Amino acid sequence: MHIYFMGICGTAMGNAALLMRALGHEVSGSDKGIYPPMSDMLLNSGVKIYDGYSAERLAFINPDLVVVGNVVSRGHPEMEWLLESRALDYVSLPELLRTRLLKNRHNLVVAGTHGKTTTSSIAAFLLRELGEDPGWLIGGVPRDLPSGSAPGKDGGAFVIEGDEYDTAFFDKRSKFIQYLPEILLLNNLEFDHADIFRDLQDVQRTFSHVIRLVPRNGYIVANGDDENIAPLLENVSWAPILRVGVGENCDIRISNFRETPEGSEFDLSWRGHAWGHVAWAQSGIFNARNAAMAATACALYTATDKPEWAFPIDALAKFQGVKRRREILVDTPSLVAIEDFGHHPTALKLTLQALRERYPNRKLIAAFEPRSNTAVRKLLQGAFTDALGNADAALIAPVHHASGGAEKMNTAEVAATLCSRGVDARAPETTEQLLEGLEELVESASPEAPALVVFFSNGAFGGIIKRFADLHRPLA
Repeated sequence: MHIYFMGICGTAMGNAALLMRALGHEVSGSDKGIYPPMSDMLLNSGVKIYDGYSAERLAFINPDLVVVGNVVSRGHPEMEWLLESRALDYVSLPELLRTRLLKNRHNLVVAGTHGKTTTSSIAAFLLRELGEDPGWLIGGVPRDLPSGSAPGKDGGAFVIEGDEYDTAFFDKRSKFIQYLPEILLLNNLEFDHADIFRDLQDVQRTFSHVIRLVPRNGYIVANGDDENIAPLLENVSWAPILRVGVGENCDIRISNFRETPEGSEFDLSWRGHAWGHVAWAQSGIFNARNAAMAATACALYTATDKPEWAFPIDALAKFQGVKRRREILVDTPSLVAIEDFGHHPTALKLTLQALRERYPNRKLIAAFEPRSNTAVRKLLQGAFTDALGNADAALIAPVHHASGGAEKMNTAEVAATLCSRGVDARAPETTEQLLEGLEELVESASPEAPALVVFFSNGAFGGIIKRFADLHRPLA
C-alpha cells in the first residue's frame, strides 16, 4: 500500500510515516518546510518527500491512502482537491494508527497535561530493558531509545502518547479516542489548549471519554494525588484502577523522595509491599511520579506468575531522559544552562522548584517564551507570573503570536508584578534584547551564587538557546 502524508516533516507525522515504512508500506508525503533532522530520517528510510503542496502532483502520484495532518485546514490545495474529486481515500493520523497498527497491539496509552513524553519514554525503555520487543510513538527525542518510533512485534506492547488535542479539521475529538487503550495512564489533568477547550470541565469531559474505552481486561493507572482526576474515576466499574502517588490512598506509593546533586532518589511500594529504591539522574517529584506510573503500567502488562512488585526497576538508574526536557546544555562551576519544553504554568513552577532544591546555592534565572496557544493568552497570565516567581530573575520574551483574537499576555505587566515581589524581571521587546539581558544577569552572578539559567519554550526561542549554549560551552 502507498500511503501519502500531508505535512510529513512534523514530529508526529514523520514518526508515524517511519512506522508505516517499517511495516512495509510505500510512503511519501509533502510539506511546505523540508528540514532536518526529520527530513534526513525520512529520506534515509526510503520515504519520498515533496516540497510544497500540489493537487496536480497528488493526482499524478495516486496513492492508496492520504493521511491528513493536524496542521491541514480548509484552503489547503491538496485537501480541497480531495474533497472536490473524492478520488482518494483519506484519514486522520490517529485513525491511521488505530486501523493499521494499534488494533494488533496491547496499547499503553499515556495521557495527561504534563509528562506524556517522559513517561512514554520510560515505559518503552523499561520494557526493552526487560527483553520485550515493544513498539512506541513518542513526540520527542528520547535519549534511551534508538528513535522516536518503532513498530515492535505484532501482538506485543505499544507505548503511545495519548494527546488530548483535536484530531483533524474534520474530526474535533481528542486524538487519544482512537488509540484503543488497554492500559490507560492518567498522569495529571489541568486546563490547557485554550484554543480548543473552554475550561477545565471541558478538558475533564474529553478525558472521561477515553476512560470509557478501557476494556474489562485492561487497567487504569491514575495519579492518586490529582484532585482533577479523582471525580472522573468515581463511577468507573468496568476496569481495575490503580492509583499512584504520595498519598495514603495510593496503591503504588512514592516515599522518602529527596533531591540530590546527581538527580533524585525515592522508594516505591505496591500495596504495602516494598518494590524498590530508585536513584537516578532526573529531578523533581513529578519525574518520580512519571517513573512510578510507567513502571506500574509495565508491571501490569508483564505480570504472569510473579507479583507485580517483582517487576525490575533497577534500570531506572540508567535512564537519561528526553531532549529538551530539563536537558543540561552547559555544566560548569560558573554556569549551568538547561533547556526545558515547559509551556504551562504548572510545568514552569515544578521545574523551577526542583532546580531550586537541586542547586540551592545558584542564582536561578528563568527565560520564558510565551508560544503555545495557551501561553500566549492573558487567560493564565497570573499563573505564569506566580510560577516565574520561583526564580531569582526572569526574562519574558515577546508573545510569539496572537491566537484567535483572544487577549494576549501582557509581558510588561508580568515583569512589573514580579519586580514588585522581589524578582529581577524584564520583558524585552525582542529576543536579541533578551539574550543581551541574559548575558548581563549571568555576568552579575557572584562566585558564591553562580548562575543557573533555564530556558522555557516549546519552540525555537528565536535560536538564542543554541547561541547561548555554544558561547558558554567549554571548548573540547
